[in-house]
Amino acid sequence: MESFTLTRKEMACLLHALDGRSGQKPLQVLQDIWARTHRRDLEHGTILPAFLSTALPPIVEKLIKGNELKGLSLHEIALLGGMIEYSNLSLTSMQNWVKRDFKRFFGSPKIGKKYSLNQAAMLLIIDDLKSNLDFESIRKLFDILFNDPNDDSDDLVEPIELFGAYSSMFEELDANNDGLFDITGHGRGGERGDLLTENIIVEAASNYAKRIPGLTEKERVPIRNILFVAVLAVQTTYFLSLSRRYCNATLFLPHKSL
Repeated sequence: MESFTLTRKEMACLLHALDGRSGQKPLQVLQDIWARTHRRDLEHGTILPAFLSTALPPIVEKLIKGNELKGLSLHEIALLGGMIEYSNLSLTSMQNWVKRDFKRFFGSPKIGKKYSLNQAAMLLIIDDLKSNLDFESIRKLFDILFNDPNDDSDDLVEPIELFGAYSSMFEELDANNDGLFDITGHGRGGERGDLLTENIIVEAASNYAKRIPGLTEKERVPIRNILFVAVLAVQTTYFLSLSRRYCNATLFLPHKSL
């Protein structure tokens, strides 16, 4: 069966809808995402067979039934993470993060026995950043971003907003959504392609940091740098996923068929 897969930007839209920050209901967001990826079925009248052949995670089934999800269990966050393309988020990893590696940033669940949507976004961010950074580096970045973990009001940026910002940046820089940056003009005027790429990402990160209200120019600098790091982490996640697929193909398929 076909998996229901979302880009990070689409997941950010879903989190915003779950948190009531969007003009759409969560189910409407999912319906729009599914329709965009099945335009041909819509045009050819094969929409029902296409939907019936799509595997729906239990959390999507809850949304179809009209259930509200203001708080999420770690199991539900793992289901959401499993819908994100190239993601490798696991329940076991998250249990280790909230109980040990990043305990001070989570404390106890904030919505009864469940985690808030901002806490869920923070787990998705950790999963992305770990492709490039060690846990100590991530903790130090979180210290800058989120200050007192028990007081959301002193955050430089909310986790949901941070996740949405670098997810949107990545899709804008990767216009064809093929996992590779489609930046034109490499080598223009003798400038090295890697330097040009760096400058373009830095400029995009600066523009996003400027959109965050209530920050001083000094506070926008770490936000810009963290957005830069996060975008490259998403790119790294794609390459790691691609390398795993080729490794699995080599180990699984008969050598003569490769």
